[in-house]
Amino acid sequence: MFGPITVPFGAKMLFNTVKLNAGVSMDDVDLALGEMCNVVKDTYGGDKGGFIAGQVFRYSGFVSDEGSLGGAATPGGAHDHDIVIVTYWRSFAEHERSHAEATFKAKFAALARMCTDTRELGYDLLWQGAPET
Repeated sequence: MFGPITVPFGAKMLFNTVKLNAGVSMDDVDLALGEMCNVVKDTYGGDKGGFIAGQVFRYSGFVSDEGSLGGAATPGGAHDHDIVIVTYWRSFAEHERSHAEATFKAKFAALARMCTDTRELGYDLLWQGAPET
């Protein structure tokens, strides 16, 4: 569950930003996120639906002065989300089919009730690499 992932070249990446309602903490969303991610992994993994792997990140408050353009970065500012859900799929069509099913929609609805906004954008993988040993 918390092991490393392998992303094959050609994978489609879905980047979902989640803005929580005021007063909602990570403790509040942990169960909803865990249940939703398990449904995706168990129901749509591999040949069952095209899901390859996924990750969930919480915004840490860090903003890179070196990697940000447009002036000095302000920690805690300039972000419009609290959580990012990153998933990798064989195709956008398989992603959309899985997310249209009642099984997924029920779990996503539990998370959505704690959010003011979510946006899921799809990306094509253009490059990947790791340091050579």
